[in-house]
Amino acid sequence: MADRERRTVFVTVGTTCFDALVIAVDSPEVKKALLQKGYTDLLIQMGRGTYVPSKVSGDASLQVDHFTFSPCIADNMRTASLVISHAGSGSIFETLRLGKPLIVVVNEDLMDNHQSELAEELAERKHLLCARPQTLGETIRAMDLGTLIPYVPGDAKTVVTLINKFLGFPDD
Repeated sequence: MADRERRTVFVTVGTTCFDALVIAVDSPEVKKALLQKGYTDLLIQMGRGTYVPSKVSGDASLQVDHFTFSPCIADNMRTASLVISHAGSGSIFETLRLGKPLIVVVNEDLMDNHQSELAEELAERKHLLCARPQTLGETIRAMDLGTLIPYVPGDAKTVVTLINKFLGFPDD
């Protein structure tokens, strides 16, 4: 494996409990799909969840590790070849700003799930892929990362100028 390029999948559930995502990623189906796509490592940030994923893949060729929290997951995102994330806006936009391919998994257990609206809108615009825990394996098998369009953050200068003008601040 030393001559093979390492390709890491980083999974984040944020600060909440999203065991359904961790269970899905820990499934043989998802691990097999990741291996078939050429990924070598799976790092799972499991948050407040109670489900502890296995550090062993079915055939042991996918290196798996996990942790609960880290002061800064930006480094994990930066070094990842693929990010699988909950649908929190902070995680979504941080990953997109880093230019990393992203699969957002919607937590269907949340009431008034505005997060699914954000994820589905960005998926429709082809900035990311959107899945549910039960469809994650299928999404990975079918994914073509070449079809994703890089996310370009908007320029807030016009809005800032209008707010400053409204508040009576001088133009810079």
